[in-house]
Amino acid sequence: MPNVVLVYPQIPPNTGNIARTCAATGTPLHLVAPLGFEISDRHLKRAGLDYWPHVDLHYHENWETFLSYQQTRTGRLLGFSVRGRQSYVKYTFQEDDWLMFGSETQGLPPEILQQCTSTLYIPMTETGVRSLNLSVSAAVALFEARRQLGYLEKASISTPKT
Repeated sequence: MPNVVLVYPQIPPNTGNIARTCAATGTPLHLVAPLGFEISDRHLKRAGLDYWPHVDLHYHENWETFLSYQQTRTGRLLGFSVRGRQSYVKYTFQEDDWLMFGSETQGLPPEILQQCTSTLYIPMTETGVRSLNLSVSAAVALFEARRQLGYLEKASISTPKT
C-alpha cells in the first residue's frame, strides 16, 4: 500500500480533505512538521469530517525524523512537483511507494526533491495555470497508483443510503 506524505502543509482544509481520501482508501497519511496549523484546528477537523478515527495518521516532528522512520521501511520516495521530471501517468508505481507533496505555497523544498528516487508532475493543458490544489494533486496521484496496483478492482462499492 502506498503512503501519502505531506511535507510542511499550510492549509487545514487541504490536509483534512487528503485525510478523508486516505481514510476512504485505507492509505497511511504522514504529516511532516512544521505544519501551518494545529492538528486540533477546527478547519482541519471540518474538512476531514468524522473520518479522522479511520485515518492511519503518522506525525513526524521534522524532515529528519520522517526520513529516519521511512528508512526503516522499504519503498521509494516519489516527489510530486510542477518541476518534476516525469509524468505520473507514465510512471510505474510500486506497492511500497511514498507519494510526497510539499506545502501549498512552496511545494517540496529543493533539498528534499534531491533525496527523492523520482520526481513526478501532473500534466496540465493550460500553461497559465501554475498548479493544482494540493488535495486534488494527492488524490489524482494516489488513485493512479491504486489503479496500477489493482486496488480499484479490489475496492468494495458502497451505495448511498436513501
